[in-house]
Formats: sequence, structure tokens, C-alpha cells
Amino acid sequence: MLFEGRIYRMENTPRISVIIPVYNVEKYLGKCLSSLVEQTFRDFEIIAVNDGSTDHSLEILRRFEENYDFITVIDQENRGISLSRNRGMDIARGEYLCFVDSDDFVAPCYLQRLYELCEENKAEIACCSYYFRFVNWDFIIQYPFRCKGIYTRKQAMKRLLHDFSLQSLVWNKLFKRSLFEEKKIRFPKMCFEDLAVMNQVFASAERVAITNEPLYYYNKHSSSTLATINAKKINDFLRSIAMVRTSLEDSGEFRNYRRSYWLLTQKTALCCLSYLFKIHREKKAKGLYRNIRNLNRAVKYCNSDTFMPVHYAHEFADSVLEPGSKELLEEDFIR
Repeated sequence: MLFEGRIYRMENTPRISVIIPVYNVEKYLGKCLSSLVEQTFRDFEIIAVNDGSTDHSLEILRRFEENYDFITVIDQENRGISLSRNRGMDIARGEYLCFVDSDDFVAPCYLQRLYELCEENKAEIACCSYYFRFVNWDFIIQYPFRCKGIYTRKQAMKRLLHDFSLQSLVWNKLFKRSLFEEKKIRFPKMCFEDLAVMNQVFASAERVAITNEPLYYYNKHSSSTLATINAKKINDFLRSIAMVRTSLEDSGEFRNYRRSYWLLTQKTALCCLSYLFKIHREKKAKGLYRNIRNLNRAVKYCNSDTFMPVHYAHEFADSVLEPGSKELLEEDFIR
């Protein structure tokens, strides 16, 4: 119901809780929020967590919160995207959870289509394809999804671990909130946190519904995670696959997915290798081949029979060292 410029909703429990972590995205935030308030599906709430933004992001959030009664804004000191998502989940009321990044936006039927996929197919997770939007060139391409249908847990887990058609992304999916709550799943404070936990969520789902319709717009720009890669992020990438192995071991399913997990580690190794070339080239720093060797050792360890479970990110030591660092240049001498 619209009254004096403000939208009001009934005080019943919403079907969907949309969680948006926000940090210094004033350039994109208005488009993101507008795409959500204009959804064809209406029974939802938005929980936006302002993570200590120093630009005008909080002002934009407050303006939307004033006009739309289904938007709740939480303002906190900077704690990172993972803890912002966790904060949103702690107060979410919906039967389903949906995560949207504040510098992206969605199609008008995004929530409705994903909700229908879950309800009509008795699925606990729904997933859609997405567009890459290269902001600097205003150029859009659809990700080659090649995935559609209803999948059992085992089928979905294999595709998820392959990390190609069905990726461990949190933002192009709709989840039953119980998948997170029953096992108290939360995002660890690290980069690539979605890769670290998505397999835990999928492991509890009996059915996953997937459409190749591109309903999400991922904005790729100079501040994106992969556009600002560094040694810390590469180490977090490696930590994430170690945490995937841990969750598979804890559930007793590692043997069933060993081949799929190996493929995940090989893809991760190739990505990390390209990132190493990039950061060493940018800094014109020595030590590239030593870092490559360290990367190779870490990936081999994650696949080895001597692997020890890693339940917290800090338990997996850094493998890659910052280009040009004294530790990296002295590594061979010490050994």
C-alpha cells in the first residue's frame, strides 16, 4: 500500500529476506536498491548493513529506508563483508534468504522467478544465470551458464565443486533460511568466503532448481575483489578450498567427491597462478617462481592424505608471500 510517498507492508513474516552488505558504493547503491524495490514479487524485506562507509552510502540508505517500510538499515563500524552478511542473517525473518552485493543490480522478476523455482519444485535452493557488466565500457555479456533443471544433492554438489556452470557464488541464489540456521552456518572473515561455505549449504539441500535465465547483473569495476588482487586474497582463495575439504571430511563425503574436489583445486591453482603473474608484474618484484612453488605445495597438500582439517581461516597458514617482501626473497636461503 502506498501512502504519502512511503510503502507500507503488513507486519507478517516476509517470504524472503534480502541481505545487502554496503561499503563505499555510492556510485552503484541507488541502482541496486531501485532494482529491488521495483520487484514484481512483493512479499520480502531488505536488510542493508552499512559497514562503516566513508562516502554517501549511508545517506542513500537512509533515504530509501524513509520511503520504504520493508527496508531496514543497520549501521556498524567497518567489519568486512562476511560479518555484515552474518549481521543481516541474525535479524532476518524470511523463510528464504537472498544475498545481493550493493554494487550490483537485479532483473525485475529476480525474486519472483527464484521463489517460483523453489516452491514449484520443492527445492531448498534456486539458482540463476547472470550477466557480467564491465562498468568502464558499459559492456554486458552473459556468463556461459549451460546449466538448467532440477538436481539432487549429489548432482548439485558435483557441479558446485567443479565451479564452472554452478559456481560457489552467494549472490545469484535463493536459499531456504533453515539451511543456514540448522547447522549454524556463517561466513568466515576472509575473501572468497562464499566458496568456503557454499558446499556446506548445498550438502543439506535435497533438491536444487536451476535456470539459465540471466537475472542478476554483476558489475565488474576497478574496486571489485578480483580487480584489486593481492597476496592476502590469494591466500584466502587457498584457505577457502582447504575449508571445502574440511567440510567434506567432516560430513564423511570426501571419498564420494574426491574427483570433483580435485578439479576445484586445479581451477583454483590456475586462477591463483594468473593472479601471481599479475601482482608480480605490477610491482616488478622478484620471487615469482618461489611463490609459484609455494602455491603448488599448498594445492598438493589440500589433495593429500595427510591433510589436516581447517575449521577456522587462521588455522591455514599463508602460502603466498607479498611480492618484494623480505621474507619471500630470503625463503630459499633459509631452507
